[in-house]
Amino acid sequence: MLKVRLNHQIKAPELRIINEEGQQIGIMKTSEALALALEHGLDLVEVSPVANPPVAKLIDFAKYKYQQKKLEQQQKKKAKKTEVKTIWLSMRISEHDMQIKAKKIMEFLAEGDLVRIELRMKGREQAYGDLGRKQLQEFLTHLTTAHRIEVPMKRMGGTWSLTVAPSK
Repeated sequence: MLKVRLNHQIKAPELRIINEEGQQIGIMKTSEALALALEHGLDLVEVSPVANPPVAKLIDFAKYKYQQKKLEQQQKKKAKKTEVKTIWLSMRISEHDMQIKAKKIMEFLAEGDLVRIELRMKGREQAYGDLGRKQLQEFLTHLTTAHRIEVPMKRMGGTWSLTVAPSK
């Protein structure tokens, strides 16, 4: 949460004051604004310290904190969380299975997710790494939706992997 100054923590000599309803009262000295806040049983909260003069509101600070917390929760809820989905392939995958997996990847890309494609090579297949690379490149030709390669193709042990992302 944002660090805000309130009441006697405010050091500016003059403030632009806004009341509880959001109406502008005007520019006054900090001491006058504090007296006004005390008179109404409210806190003087600096909401915009970078403005000239700084803007302060006459509000209940506990209520202000609660509203800020709710606002942060709403923003978190609206933020899109991108996931990294993983699709596994093998050296002996059939053409039909490739098409099905490519279709699933296109669905993930349409949802805005990143997709890691991994081709596992088992046993003697690992001796033919160049074939694994060709198989993965051939698989990429099945992806018809617009995409970009986020992480280029690389080999780690017996696995070739790359990550694709939806195009912007």
